[in-house]
Amino acid sequence: MIDIPRELAASQEKFNGEAGRAFIAGLPELTERFLDHWDLRPDGPAMHGVSALVLPVVRADGTAAVLKLQIPDEESEGEPVALRAWNGDGAVRLLDHDEPTGTMLLERLDETRMLSHVPDAHQAVVTIAELLAHLTSFPAPPGIRRLGDIAGAMLDRTPWALTRIPDPEARRLVADCAATVREVADEPGDRLLHWDLHDENVLASGRAPWLAIDPKPLAGDPGFELWPALDNRFDPDDIVWRFDAMTGILALDRPRAHAWTLGRLLQNTLWDIEDGRRVDDAQLEIARRLRARGL
Repeated sequence: MIDIPRELAASQEKFNGEAGRAFIAGLPELTERFLDHWDLRPDGPAMHGVSALVLPVVRADGTAAVLKLQIPDEESEGEPVALRAWNGDGAVRLLDHDEPTGTMLLERLDETRMLSHVPDAHQAVVTIAELLAHLTSFPAPPGIRRLGDIAGAMLDRTPWALTRIPDPEARRLVADCAATVREVADEPGDRLLHWDLHDENVLASGRAPWLAIDPKPLAGDPGFELWPALDNRFDPDDIVWRFDAMTGILALDRPRAHAWTLGRLLQNTLWDIEDGRRVDDAQLEIARRLRARGL
């Protein structure tokens, strides 16, 4: 019997309601089912993120791995597709997958060595950029969510969102972001994007210095990938350096990368408003600094 982390149960209830409570209630049985199905032995306490339980295990041949259990949804359905495409090249390797339940067996990385632990923020940004340059060199497989569809839906929601931003300066900034996204929305790109490569989604490995985990894959423009590294360890005076360093390493067209980065602010703003939160000042500052960059 495994212990279900209280924090995972709370986040499942918060974000998924009744479906989340049912998932948590069924986790012990689901875990036992796949331990038996894939001939696995538990090998340490369970870990978790916002939505998934991750259990260290050992395979019958003695290989260390992790069992990842999560609710099947649009994001989790795309994860094994992306991991198969990368095939361990810059990302964690997928060992097995059960499509109906979304359960995955993954290679085990070193969870004690996370990129967020690297004290030099510039080195962390460079590492993320180098990983992204490699990961986004892959064409997106068929069936992956498309950035063009997401951008269109964001632009459709923008007029509604603007009426719910009381501060005039913030409202103008978000409106400017939407106008900039509209200029590139007809050419959304076709690369395989991770979409969530922040410094806690990069772990060390015995076979590579750093590997990406937990993708929320999209087909789109690599410029849409920069936001997490701009926001990690937020430093307003470092934003332009990070943007220039990342676009240089990824060899991106800077005006297009600027537009798609402002698209991330638009997306985050829509999420905040839909959840009843005020627009985050730090995120607005990223947009201000990039706009002042004059791209």
